[in-house]
Amino acid sequence: MSTRLPAGLAASLQARLRYYRDLGVYDVYRRGEPLAPAELAALLPSVAAPSPQPDPESTPQPAVSASPSVTVTRTEREEPALPPTVPHFMPSDSPIVPAAQRPEALRVLREEIGDCTRCQLAFEGRHKIVFGDGDPSARLMFVGEGPGADEDAQGLPFVGRAGQLLNNMIGAMGLERSQVYIANIVKCRPPQNRVPEPDEANTCTQFLFRQMQIVRPEMIVALGSTAATYLLGAKSPLKALRGRIHQAHGSKLIVTYHPAYLLRDPNQKKEAWADLQIAMRELGLKPQKPASKPAPASGQD
Repeated sequence: MSTRLPAGLAASLQARLRYYRDLGVYDVYRRGEPLAPAELAALLPSVAAPSPQPDPESTPQPAVSASPSVTVTRTEREEPALPPTVPHFMPSDSPIVPAAQRPEALRVLREEIGDCTRCQLAFEGRHKIVFGDGDPSARLMFVGEGPGADEDAQGLPFVGRAGQLLNNMIGAMGLERSQVYIANIVKCRPPQNRVPEPDEANTCTQFLFRQMQIVRPEMIVALGSTAATYLLGAKSPLKALRGRIHQAHGSKLIVTYHPAYLLRDPNQKKEAWADLQIAMRELGLKPQKPASKPAPASGQD
């Protein structure tokens, strides 16, 4: 027996369908029991109809094999799934925004995001959208997973305890926080600091990639497994990605541990410092002594 959707959920579904229609996506996988025809009829009239599609009876259809189920454990060394979705790749020949115009370009992008309701995170207790912070022409960019409680309250990335450690890491590289650019895979806090769902991350990274296109960093540091997965577009163990330079979105990229993970396991700080030294050598930065230990972390960033 079918259950009628609550008004708020129906509105959210309508918004999501309109969003995917705008992207040219007409087939959307939905988990759970199928909607009754009457419910679909109530939901879909306001959504633009897709262009006529070829007759399925006259067009050979490829065989689809079922994918094996995967259980993902929430640890720093294991990656979230990255299912097929609408790609938002930054072309390597995308136009370069002049340095003087980058602050305004980021401001315009932030206005475009608006009071975003493109994914479910907008309806799960979000207080502020955490866009990004730092030098619009930074040579070095850090990308984390998502905002925590402190970031959600202040609207800035990495301002909690994990952010204090990140500031120390940046200082140990011979830089000030104001000289780098910092952002996250998602710009809204996931409830209880959970890992962002794939549809949430893939919806939000289109804006992250445009930030990267504007800033044009020489080097990106992916902080943790979630950032590495979505920046590289593939799922691999963190240990397999560390210790070498990747190419992604027109920039060099290295992978290291998330500061929050380092606060839970300080024994890995030496490994993280070795990762940062790879970036420093590429940028011509002089290694300095790592800063002293910060207080324990709270928050996701």
